[in-house]
Amino acid sequence: MLQRSAELTAEAMPRLRTMRDLEEYWIEINRLENAGDKAYRRILASLFSGTYDALTVLKLKDVVDSLERAMDAFESVANTVEQIAVKES
Repeated sequence: MLQRSAELTAEAMPRLRTMRDLEEYWIEINRLENAGDKAYRRILASLFSGTYDALTVLKLKDVVDSLERAMDAFESVANTVEQIAVKES
């Protein structure tokens, strides 16, 4: 999801000059972020299921939290692009 979000964002940035064909970008980023949220919740449930020792949970939770913040950041960029497009239309 992160890789696809990065690819979509990189592809969308040049289109900011013309403000064309950006709606598909922010819709797909939003969909990916929602899927990321679901994955995040599933992973947390697995981490706290009792299968892992406390130190492993702490380490993995830190990694998972970082990935979730990265996904949120892509959504934030897409929201900003949407706001710019709406203002320019």
